[in-house]
Amino acid sequence: MNGHTVVTGERNWAGNYTYRAAEIHRPSSIDELREIVSTAPRVRVLGSRHSFSDVADSEQLVHIGGLPRRFEVDRDAGTVTFSGGMTYGELAPLLEAEGLALHNLASLPHISVAGAVATGTHGSGNRNGNLATAVAGLEILTSNGDLLRAVRTDPDFAGMVVNVGALGAVTSLTLDVEPAYSVRQRVFEHLPWDAVYSDFDAITGAAYSTSLFTRFSDTVEMVWLKSRVTDEAEDVRTEFYGATPAPADRHPIPELSAERCTPQLGVPGPWWERLPHFVMGFTPSNGDEIQSEFLVPREHAVDAIRAVQKLRDQIVPLLQICEIRTMAADELWLSPQYGTDTIGLHFTWRQEQEAVDRIAAVIEDALRPFKARPHWGKVFAAGAADIAPLYPKLPQFLNLVESLDPRGAFRNPWLERTILGA
Repeated sequence: MNGHTVVTGERNWAGNYTYRAAEIHRPSSIDELREIVSTAPRVRVLGSRHSFSDVADSEQLVHIGGLPRRFEVDRDAGTVTFSGGMTYGELAPLLEAEGLALHNLASLPHISVAGAVATGTHGSGNRNGNLATAVAGLEILTSNGDLLRAVRTDPDFAGMVVNVGALGAVTSLTLDVEPAYSVRQRVFEHLPWDAVYSDFDAITGAAYSTSLFTRFSDTVEMVWLKSRVTDEAEDVRTEFYGATPAPADRHPIPELSAERCTPQLGVPGPWWERLPHFVMGFTPSNGDEIQSEFLVPREHAVDAIRAVQKLRDQIVPLLQICEIRTMAADELWLSPQYGTDTIGLHFTWRQEQEAVDRIAAVIEDALRPFKARPHWGKVFAAGAADIAPLYPKLPQFLNLVESLDPRGAFRNPWLERTILGA
């Protein structure tokens, strides 16, 4: 019943991590999934593999993309419920066909929705919560074989959403939706650092979603502005805080072709074809890379950026690009935005693992005075003792883990090292 594929050297999408699991189960029903998770000594759910560490690894892995397809729109509630294995690239066109949209998307549409939610992955925007804030309900199959359904009004719901895979297998999600909308994006080049320091909030608030791309040179290489299209004519800028309009579509990594990027130059398009940086059908970003990200309370934005700039000589030899974005606060227990508006300092590194591990630790030390939280799915050095003080609700989350996974089936070395060992 437990269909599985024996694997040798199975790797994540970027190729920097090889899973130690001897097999990946691919159940085709909830009953098959229940048998797997209720009998396996150690098991984790493997999503789209867009992580850069052992966060999703275990003795056995399960991929839930083969579970029965589910897509149900509730217009009265303003929600959509769908299968846990679905990616944003699969979900978004279905919503568009219904005249509906999500409030935000990550830069990559290739990632699984459940994986993005579980790790607190985010899009961008001063007023936009991370992707997990759209979750109105979910179903989790626990290691005892129970199918648990939870909604926002449930007492522990805020602890179940960003769950880093510790509670069980998420078999379905319910997200808030809104009427479909169009977005246009424009790119400006060579933004002066003085403008970033003096007008950071205005710059990041100038569009629905704003990203700064930099290699910490004399200016910020690019600013990407994604704006919702309205009935009013676009006010086309001839400059942006000293930056000039890009004359052609750009890739965030300047020397790479823009063919894999979503259209720019102010051309309107559906929300799901503009909010991500990259289109489906290509390897996203560069592919040959490792990523780190650190989330800092927005009140410390300028000081945190300055602290990283001081490390320029150590960073630049490994750096492909750094992206700076903003996100709104939320109340999800393990969200990096818990209780505070944040900025994200996202680093795309060359694929040199040992060197990246070292520089990630150096950056963490530099950002420690600003209470930086690491992105759960990226590379970071912090252990449970470092992370525990950053999450006021961590004790409640640990209680939730003990309650829903008493036999520890979903524990793995990553969880023990970063969260459960607190």
